[in-house]
Amino acid sequence: MASYDHSDVSEREVKDRGEKEEKKDEEKGGFMDKVKDFIQDIGEKIEEAVGFGKPTADVSGIHIPQINLEKAEIVVDVLVTNPNPIPIPLIDINYLIESDGRKLVSGLIPDAGTIHAHGSETVKIPVCLVYDDIKSTYADIQPGSIIPYKVKVDLIVDVPVFGRLTLPLEKTGEIPIPYKPDVDIEKIHFDKFSFEETVATLQLKLENKNDFDLCLNNLDCEVWLCDVSIGGAELTKSTKIDKNGFSFMEIPITFRPKDCGSALWDMIRGRGTGYSIKGNIDADTPFGAMKLPISKEGGETRLKKNKEDGGDDDEDEVCKSCCTDAYLSSSFLN
Repeated sequence: MASYDHSDVSEREVKDRGEKEEKKDEEKGGFMDKVKDFIQDIGEKIEEAVGFGKPTADVSGIHIPQINLEKAEIVVDVLVTNPNPIPIPLIDINYLIESDGRKLVSGLIPDAGTIHAHGSETVKIPVCLVYDDIKSTYADIQPGSIIPYKVKVDLIVDVPVFGRLTLPLEKTGEIPIPYKPDVDIEKIHFDKFSFEETVATLQLKLENKNDFDLCLNNLDCEVWLCDVSIGGAELTKSTKIDKNGFSFMEIPITFRPKDCGSALWDMIRGRGTGYSIKGNIDADTPFGAMKLPISKEGGETRLKKNKEDGGDDDEDEVCKSCCTDAYLSSSFLN
């Protein structure tokens, strides 16, 4: 009778069993791969059929709707395009404005809205630059200067298939730090003189201390002689003041000398009297329209004989010139 080696049988059974399990694993792995490929193919076909895609964004413009000595209001326009058949939400908008690597202002706008399906929309990001904050942080940024800036925006959107995406954007430009113009009265030409009503023309000197041009469209101011108001004055025609330059302009004014009291007589006697000017100018600039204040205190006026009359400088001649063709010269008291 033949005898069997039990160890050989056991090894053969284990080997056969292992081959069968390995074959099953291969069949299972192949099936799962086929399922994954099938699901991926279906997903791609659905994506192609439905039209899912990543949204795009671009900074389409930067506007400065308001700017004055205190602050600049900036609006960043971002054009967002949604190629998907369903609306996508704007989860958050992070923004930063910096100059030469230094932060000027930053912020977060949560729940910024929804971009409609298969559409493009302009998202407006309002930003406010407060000049006092900037100047107190960076002492080298001086009033009247122009500084470079960079706007950085991160749009965070939630898109089906792709999930949450961040769309980074950048835009560079320049922004001014405005400075109010200096104003002086150079002279006053009397067109008509009487104590009831005097018509005169103020010759003002405006100095532009900014690194950009000012195109004046309107000026309104009030003038005081020795704390007595002699009325208001307005600009009759527009004028341009070059950057870091000055311009002379003539402003008509009407007042009643008898209301000036002793101030007028002090001028006539050559003693001089103080004057003040306060008002505003409306100007166009390369950065948009600006409304800037003008003011002057501590000026001094003296009435002098017009040299064209060839008269003396005594008091009677000065009074006579006041009634004909006189002018007031002005000097600032240091």
